[in-house]
Amino acid sequence: MCLPHAGGTAQLFHGWPALLPADVEVLAVRYPGRQDRLAEACVEDMATLADAIESALLPRLDRPLALFGHSMGACVAYELALRLEARGIVPEHLMVSAHVSPQWTAHTTLHAADDATLITHVRHLGDLHSEAYDIPELRDLLLPALRADYRIIETYDSPRPAPVKAPITAYVGQDDPSCPLDQVRSWSDLAAPGSFELRSFPGDHFYLVPHEADVAADVSARLARPARGLRA
Repeated sequence: MCLPHAGGTAQLFHGWPALLPADVEVLAVRYPGRQDRLAEACVEDMATLADAIESALLPRLDRPLALFGHSMGACVAYELALRLEARGIVPEHLMVSAHVSPQWTAHTTLHAADDATLITHVRHLGDLHSEAYDIPELRDLLLPALRADYRIIETYDSPRPAPVKAPITAYVGQDDPSCPLDQVRSWSDLAAPGSFELRSFPGDHFYLVPHEADVAADVSARLARPARGLRA
């Protein structure tokens, strides 16, 4: 299962099915308030979002599951892993991209800032389709979801996060201004000894777009490793 970034959509992972093995099904989450869910109210807190995704996953929990979350999606994936473990189900792998570990999440207030400030911050991370914010009609459609997602991550409070049983791989862009390497490595504190790896790629916060094939190849290699079993 793939979980996109703040303001992002499932389209981020559109090319992955062609890059992963044929026996791997790619499930990309569509958060409320965008794409074909545009009419739905945006979610504004982490617990509500993670609970809703867990409920949607229930019919699929009879098969192996790996989680890949990018940016905000990394923390959503982690929260989802905790919920699945509480059901006795350990994901095959937890892959967290472009985000520091939960104890380092900054409690900023960009979700309450004016539009120009929020858009400037997004562009500072990397230029992924940010030209849409220059078109007033598109900006009005996109900003509510972006603002709600920033509220989720900026109010997410996990000062003493619990470890997970799933192996963790952290991915990071080498020029990502939001991801100091020592804080990304802190994901290792949440993994069992010997079950954490860090992969870095050239690029900024959205490194996985120009390096999509390389990231997918790395994910494929991890999914091909011997299964750990599904029960905690």
